[in-house]
Amino acid sequence: MGKIPMTKGGELALREELQRLKKVERPRIVLAIAEAREHGDLKENAEYHAAREQQGFCEGRIKDIEAKLSHAQVIDTTQIENTGKVIFGVTVKLINLDTDQLVSYQIVGEDEADAKNGKISVTSPIARGLIGKEEGEVVAVTTPGGVVEYEIDIVEHL
Repeated sequence: MGKIPMTKGGELALREELQRLKKVERPRIVLAIAEAREHGDLKENAEYHAAREQQGFCEGRIKDIEAKLSHAQVIDTTQIENTGKVIFGVTVKLINLDTDQLVSYQIVGEDEADAKNGKISVTSPIARGLIGKEEGEVVAVTTPGGVVEYEIDIVEHL
């Protein structure tokens, strides 16, 4: 597995989730399993089976996060000079040339993508069309609804 690009914020969110899983969820589940065991016959014990299932999900997620963090290439755009060029991690303000609507996207790693909150994956069609371009350039992006032209208004290193 090669390096996975990740923003500083994305790394922090994963580290916080990992801490919560290890320090809060894992002990809670272990306690739930112990309490369910006290109720007797494990074959008929729904609480026991539910807690064991939660344990499996929790441990799987811990391994998943640890693997992602071990392969992360954390990119902190605040430490990179802003040349007006679109690179991984930047926030781009775009003008939709058909509607004059202003939209803003941060280009993030696949695991961080959250379109509702303006975070798009570096592998998305919009991000791929923007990477390497500069403020003032017009970019045609193929979307599910057709080709949309955007002017790159501002590139921010937040």
